[in-house]
Amino acid sequence: MNDSRRTFLKTSALTIAATAIGSRYLFAVGKKNDTLGLQLYSVRDDMAKDPIGTLKQLSAMGYKYVEHAGYSDRKFYGIPAKEFKTHLDDLGLIMCSGHVQLTMNDWDAAKGDFTDKWKYTMEDARTAGQRFLINPWMDESLRKDYEGLLHFLDLFNKCGAICKKYGLRYGYHNHDFEFKTSFHGKKIFDIIVEKIDPSLVALQLDIGNMYGAGGRGLEILKKYPGRFELMHVKDEIKSDKGEMNDGYESTVLGQGILPVKQIIDYARQNGGTSYFIVEQESYQGKTPIECAKDDLKVMKKWGF
Repeated sequence: MNDSRRTFLKTSALTIAATAIGSRYLFAVGKKNDTLGLQLYSVRDDMAKDPIGTLKQLSAMGYKYVEHAGYSDRKFYGIPAKEFKTHLDDLGLIMCSGHVQLTMNDWDAAKGDFTDKWKYTMEDARTAGQRFLINPWMDESLRKDYEGLLHFLDLFNKCGAICKKYGLRYGYHNHDFEFKTSFHGKKIFDIIVEKIDPSLVALQLDIGNMYGAGGRGLEILKKYPGRFELMHVKDEIKSDKGEMNDGYESTVLGQGILPVKQIIDYARQNGGTSYFIVEQESYQGKTPIECAKDDLKVMKKWGF
């Protein structure tokens, strides 16, 4: 995922409302317990120009679930949360999750509490019908400061606890640096998995981002069974530069070098994964919408 994306109350009442939303969401997912969605960063330019029209196209081609990457100033793609939810409902879409970056600035150390800004973020996620609030990034300074990293992971657990009050589940999404950088002989990715409380923090495994850094989906699923509730489903091909500056870029599922079907089959059966979010960031001459449609066809062929 490139830099453009990265730049992207009272407890009882909140709990009651959140529980109602959670119940509706679980009912919507159904008995199969596998949710297939699209990360809207896959169609980011389309969403920037015409978010509702783009969602309409995705709904028409058969997507039922989406994951956002466009929240700021209490709006999703420039649209207030309640209004955005209405559009989703009208199109038969559920926004199961979304990417919003948590930073240390979202914690008020003097008060020992999260800032109003972060509480509004959780409130808007709940209003939009989300189940997961996913942090897709970690400040570069934390990759050089072991104690700072541990402090940040403690904040993850605190965030997971408060998200519960909003009917949400907090999570973290990897890129490549977690596999490139180590402290005391241990990769950041392994430190993250070990230090976060799985009852409070979910993990979203991006099987494409990590490939150039040596991360392999099947190996990780086997190493940490049951730890990845969500997955970003990607395939990769060699590239001059690549999305992670590692010589690889994403492509239509089944046309690259990753054993994607094998990974998702294992995740469905043994990995504890039930949310499979397709993401494609490069298109090899096709339009993003065409690629989203092709990716959906492949996932349907693979049993979704």
